[in-house]
Amino acid sequence: MGSAPIHGIYHADRRLVSVLELTIDGQCLEFASGTSLEADRLRAVGLLRHIDPGADSTLRAIFDRAAYTAAIEDRLTIESRRKEPTDLTVTVRVGPDSSRIDIVKAGRRASSTPIPKMVGDAATWEADDTVATLTAPEAEMAVADDVTLTWNVTVPAHGSVSVSWRFDFEDRRPAVTGVEGPVPWSLPTVTAPDSRLARWVEASLSDLDALRLTTPSDPEAVFVGAGAPWYLTLFGRDSLWAARMLLPLGTGLARGTLHTLGERQGSGHDVDRAEQPGKILHELRRDDVQGADGMHLPPLYYGTVDATPLWIILLADAWRWGLSDEEVVPFLPRLEAALRWIREHGDADGDGLLEYIDESGHGLSNQGWKDSGDSVQWRDGRFAQVPIALAEVQGYAYEAAMSGAELLDHFDRPGGDDIREWADRLRRRFHETFWVDDADGPYPAIALDAEKRPVDSLTSNIGHLLGTGILDREQAGWVARRLVSPEMSSGYGLRTLSTTAAGYWPLSYHGGSVWTHDTAIAIDGLVTEGYLSEATVLIDGLLAAAEGFDYRMPELHSGDPRDEIGRPIPYPAACRPQAWSAASAILVMAAVFGLQARTDGLYVDPGPKALGATVSGIRFRGEQITISVAPDGTITSNSPTVKPLRAPSV
Repeated sequence: MGSAPIHGIYHADRRLVSVLELTIDGQCLEFASGTSLEADRLRAVGLLRHIDPGADSTLRAIFDRAAYTAAIEDRLTIESRRKEPTDLTVTVRVGPDSSRIDIVKAGRRASSTPIPKMVGDAATWEADDTVATLTAPEAEMAVADDVTLTWNVTVPAHGSVSVSWRFDFEDRRPAVTGVEGPVPWSLPTVTAPDSRLARWVEASLSDLDALRLTTPSDPEAVFVGAGAPWYLTLFGRDSLWAARMLLPLGTGLARGTLHTLGERQGSGHDVDRAEQPGKILHELRRDDVQGADGMHLPPLYYGTVDATPLWIILLADAWRWGLSDEEVVPFLPRLEAALRWIREHGDADGDGLLEYIDESGHGLSNQGWKDSGDSVQWRDGRFAQVPIALAEVQGYAYEAAMSGAELLDHFDRPGGDDIREWADRLRRRFHETFWVDDADGPYPAIALDAEKRPVDSLTSNIGHLLGTGILDREQAGWVARRLVSPEMSSGYGLRTLSTTAAGYWPLSYHGGSVWTHDTAIAIDGLVTEGYLSEATVLIDGLLAAAEGFDYRMPELHSGDPRDEIGRPIPYPAACRPQAWSAASAILVMAAVFGLQARTDGLYVDPGPKALGATVSGIRFRGEQITISVAPDGTITSNSPTVKPLRAPSV
C-alpha cells in the first residue's frame, strides 16, 4: 500500500474514511478474488484459512459494496460447507478522516483526524461541513479514535450468515450533487463479429451512469463529472467532450452540459480565476484546490484555452444531431459571447492564433487538455515557454468559428461572414507556422512557444486536428500515417508522446502514456477524413486495451508496446470510472459505423469492423434508428434519414 495510500471512501472532495479493516476471529482473510460488477458495485471473496487450513477451504467470506449518490452499503456474507455450526467474531475497524482530495493526491493527509461520536445507535464525524454517519444493524459499536464494529455470529452447517454496515454522507454546501433515476441517453445494442465493442459499450454506459451530476441551482440540467475520485465535479473540457461523444445516443446530456456551463460563462475580468468575458470555465469545486509548486486554484476557475471553442462545437453538433431550433435559441447570446472570446481574448497578442498564459502566478501553467507542467516539450526534452499556442486548439477554434458562423446564419444573427474571414486567417496562419520535418517527412508541431517557434516533438495532439477542417487533404494524410507509426501507436492505443522524444516515458502522465479519449478522438478524425484502415488500427488497439481492463477503461494506461506486455499496464493514480474514457466507447462505436450527422441526414461510412454488424438505439432528430451493414458493405436502416456516404468498397 505504500507510505501514503490513497485508499478510502470519498465524498464532496473529502476522504471521510481512510481505514476499513476487516478481521474474523482476529485474523485477516486470505484474498481469493475481487471484481467490479458495475461502476457502483464490487464483490471480493476471501477464505477463512485460519479456521480450516486444508487445501479445500470449508469457509469463505463474500464482501459486497454498493455505492449511491450519498451513501455506501457494505455486506459481508460468510458461507460454510462444514457439517457443524461455526461460531465466529467479525470485527470491522473504521478510521475516520477529513483529508481534502488534493492533499491525498499529493501523497499527504490532513494534519488532524476527526473524532467520532455516538449519536443514538450511529457513529458520526464531520469534516468541513460534510457529515459522515455510520450505522451497523445488530453490531456492538465502540467509539474512540476509530469506530469498531463487532458481531458474534454462528454460521449454520451448510449455510450462511450476513452482517452489514452503511455510511451516509451529508454535504451542507455542495457545488455539485449526484443524480439518480433514468439516464438522458438511449441504451444501444451492438451485435458484431467482434464482440468486444458491445461489451465495452455496455460497461462504459454503466460507468457514465455513475458519473452523472447536477448542481443545486439547476437540478434538471445533467452533466457528467470528469472522473472518480479526483475530478468528480463539473469540468469544462471533460464534460463537453463526454457529452459530444454521446450525441449518437441523444442530445439530453449535451443540453444539460451546455446549460450548466453557459450559466457560468465568464462575464468580467478576474486574473485570480482566469475569468474573461465569454469564457467557459475549467472546473467547479466547493473549495480551493492546492497542488505542487505553489499552484492554488479558486473554486470557480477558468484556466482553460479549449473549453470555449469546445462549447461552441458541442452546441453545433447537438443541433445537427437533433437539438431543436427552439432549444438552441436560448444559447445564442452565449454563442456570440464565446465567439467574441475566441477572437478578442483567446488571441491575446493579435497574431491570429489562440494561446494561453497563467497571469495569476498560481494557476495551471499549461491550459490545454495536457495540463501537467511537463506536457509541452521539445523533442530534446526542454520545456516550452509560455505563452503557448497549442496545435489542437487552433483546430478547435477553426471548427468552432465555422460551426458558429453556420448557426448565426441559420438563426439570422449577424456576424457569420466576419467569423469565417477570421477562421480563414487562422487556417492560413496555422499552415504557415506549425509544420516541422524530420527524416519521415512533415508533421504539425505540438505548439508554438513564446517566441512563435514550432515546438518540434511529435505528439498525439495532431490527431485532434483531423476532422476540424484546418488541414488540407495532403496534410491529413501526413497526420494519418504518423498516428499509426510504431513510434505513436502502442498496440493498445495512441501514445501521447512519440518514443523518439527524449522526454518519452511510458508511464508519464502526458509524455508517453495512452489516454483512451485521445485515441478515440483521433479515430473519429481519421474516419471523418476517410482514412478507415488507419482508424481500424487504432480501434483494434483500444478494443485490446478494453479487454485487458475488463471493459472498464481507466483514465489512462501505459504506452508500453503491446508486443512486449501481455495486457495494458494501468497508470497508478488514474481515475476509474472516468467520463471521456467511458464515453470513448460510444465515439468508437460511431466511428466503426462511420456515423456523421449533417443537416440533410445521418450519413454512414462503415469501416472493416462494421461488416456484418448491427447497431440499434441510435437517436437522430427524434428517431430511434437501427443500422445494419452486410458483409459486402451494403447498408440497411429503418429510417430514410440514413444515407451511405459512398458506395460499398467490399
